[in-house]
Amino acid sequence: MIKKFVFALVALLPLTGALAQDIKIGYYNRAEIFQSMPETVEGTKKLDKIGMEHEAELVRMNEEYQKKGSEYIAGRDTLPEAIRLRRETELQDLQQRIQSFYQDAQDKMKEQQQLIIAPINTKLDGVVKSIGTENGFWLIFDISLKADLSFYSVEKCVDVTNLIRAKLGLK
Repeated sequence: MIKKFVFALVALLPLTGALAQDIKIGYYNRAEIFQSMPETVEGTKKLDKIGMEHEAELVRMNEEYQKKGSEYIAGRDTLPEAIRLRRETELQDLQQRIQSFYQDAQDKMKEQQQLIIAPINTKLDGVVKSIGTENGFWLIFDISLKADLSFYSVEKCVDVTNLIRAKLGLK
């Protein structure tokens, strides 16, 4: 069994040199391109608007909580026990509503972010694939990932960032 494996390996060795000469590798900076896409700019504006609306509501709720808390503290020693307990419960309920709203707002922001980002990524992936196919690249990788890649023949790698930007109509 080992002899057959070694024989097959020796038989394929001459082919690896021929294949290596035809391999084209490209690279691009996905983060840079992604940030400059108009869809990303518009999506960021939309997310900022939603975030500001959520923040304004949280401020309003916190102001209400502070006001009711101050009123409670000012009068708690003179209030009948039933009223004092009801106001404590109101404060606890309001605090719970604030926490729930905050969590819901974060969840909705993440959801909106995914809804905005997904089509942009799909578009960018499609352009990268078409650049690869049209130009005969074997591999195109993203340098913005900061992966630990070591290339010993960097001159054989091609920066395709400008090709991608051109295909997307970016400057």
